[in-house]
Amino acid sequence: MREELPVQSAISSQRVDAYRERIHPRLSVVRERIHRAARRVGRSGDDILLVAVSKGHPPEAVVAACTLGVRDFGENRVEEGGPKVELVARYLTSQGMDVPRWHLIGHLQSRKAAQAIGPYALIHSVDRVKIARRLERFSAAVGHIQSILLEVNVSGEETKFGFRPEEVEQAVEEIADMKHLRIQGLMTMAPFVDDPEDVRFVFSALRSLRERLARLYPRVEWHHLSMGMSNDFEVAIEEGATIVRIGTAIFGPREY
Repeated sequence: MREELPVQSAISSQRVDAYRERIHPRLSVVRERIHRAARRVGRSGDDILLVAVSKGHPPEAVVAACTLGVRDFGENRVEEGGPKVELVARYLTSQGMDVPRWHLIGHLQSRKAAQAIGPYALIHSVDRVKIARRLERFSAAVGHIQSILLEVNVSGEETKFGFRPEEVEQAVEEIADMKHLRIQGLMTMAPFVDDPEDVRFVFSALRSLRERLARLYPRVEWHHLSMGMSNDFEVAIEEGATIVRIGTAIFGPREY
């Protein structure tokens, strides 16, 4: 049975302060690890976009991270993300602060595609042509250009969503011609393992796939490789990640 999401109508400044104290040291460690991993392969940590995965955490945690300089947040489900986006924006605006950018990183059901248009600067999880068609239709209806990533199931796990690597080229043929969608790159999720070295091949394979697609479809902007989470982001950076999606290492265990 799916757990009910908490209903919240206002943000508590006292709770924001408490989350800030909890998050600050964690975030400092994550940032340093990102920079160290980038330096190991001759890259700059400033070129890695940190998306703080706020699923399962309240709006106060997001606001606290914003006060610490985080600008991008990831949500898995539009039904959780929608109210949180609105609450955070309302609070930060009242405090004279800029609102963050939001990323949809979880599987998107067809019947909820319309809700994803607008709130999310980047949808990472376009995993089938059918959902791309729906996003195109809803984007066109409101005159919006939606940036997306194509999710690829590199590992072949049956429990994971995404195009099979051999399917991506055919998908690009159709999606690249959609006038209201902009492909920005690829995304993948590696299997959860004890040793991140065991999934290095997943990240390397996604990088190679992007390089091949960039040669075949130079009109597409293949800017991003969204790969790497709390348990494996350093290896992902070494293999070319431009976006890492980190939740637990920043916020701790999910609260709901």
